[in-house]
Amino acid sequence: WQFFFIFNTHLSTCCLCILVLRIFRHGDRTPVENFPTALHKESDWPQGFGQLTKIGMQQQYELGRYVRKRYSNFLSATYNRQEIFIQSTDYDRTIMSAQAHLAGLFPPKGSQIWNPQILWQPIPVHILPESQDQILHFPTSDCPRFDELQNETQASRAFQNRLQPYMGFLKTMAAHTGYNVETLKALHKFKTWNIYDTLLCESIHNYTLPEWASQEVMGKMEKLAALSLQSLFGIYKTKEKSQLQGGLLVNAILKDIKQAIKPSNKRKIRIYSAHDTTIGALQMALNIFNGKLPPYRACQFFELYQENNGHYSVEMFYRNDTLADPYPLRLPGCTSSCPLEKFAALVSPVIVKDWSKELATSLPHEGIGDAHSEVPG
Repeated sequence: WQFFFIFNTHLSTCCLCILVLRIFRHGDRTPVENFPTALHKESDWPQGFGQLTKIGMQQQYELGRYVRKRYSNFLSATYNRQEIFIQSTDYDRTIMSAQAHLAGLFPPKGSQIWNPQILWQPIPVHILPESQDQILHFPTSDCPRFDELQNETQASRAFQNRLQPYMGFLKTMAAHTGYNVETLKALHKFKTWNIYDTLLCESIHNYTLPEWASQEVMGKMEKLAALSLQSLFGIYKTKEKSQLQGGLLVNAILKDIKQAIKPSNKRKIRIYSAHDTTIGALQMALNIFNGKLPPYRACQFFELYQENNGHYSVEMFYRNDTLADPYPLRLPGCTSSCPLEKFAALVSPVIVKDWSKELATSLPHEGIGDAHSEVPG
């Protein structure tokens, strides 16, 4: 094992860091789809819809440099394939984000420089097809029970109570966007979220916005987009939803952690390049979600430590403000530095032994898979 020492103020003792595990959202991208009255076409964007932009590349490069600085005493000074593993969803924007991130994290040095004019080196990014990806792409496809839960959520009193204050606003938005109210209020169809996302992308890149897209309107739409994400993985039967979605990633993280404590382990850092829905599903499964949409390059950290007494602990951090260090998160029922055994016990309710068996508990019917709308991500 190779460790670095960190002074842990809430423990008042020195700990050895064994593993750093991170899940981040890709960088800035173009819209994923248009709405009927949109002013701009897909051809107005140089690479089309859903693609990483130069801003997004720079954001991920900066995040990579930040991680290099944060863990400078832990990671080797140069890239070592045995120390790092990075996996991405099968989307251009997440694959490219991973590549830009690695450029900032491991710029070539010394003998690793293969071209003095290009201070970059290729580092493998591992990818699974979307149909096989059950830990990063949420909501996972082909899950009839989750589709049922989405329909139940939309009809639940808990959801309707949150949606009701926006009904007048949605009627106005229907007149502006070309969608009917029924489509917009069905937040699991993602049309409302996608309208906000499209306008946000256009504003970031100085495209002309519709006259009705005022700051007040954008603020309300952002809250509705956040409500869409919450309704997707929370609000109603959150535990069961988490077992079918975010709990799959929780289980993968727990396996990564348990693998890291083996004496034969050489891995120091695992990185997952994914989406806002990935972070949302994970944080809601852990009951640490702050109710806000994860911004571009938002990053969830897990750090595994070995205490002086030989026991292990897990700490969590979340970076959604690029001007500050990530802030600590506490798993409900535990301390900020959570003993590994307790961490595993607390997350166990959202981990199922046989996901495919859970999947087979219901027959498919109309649900999120029939929305014909890409989750913003």
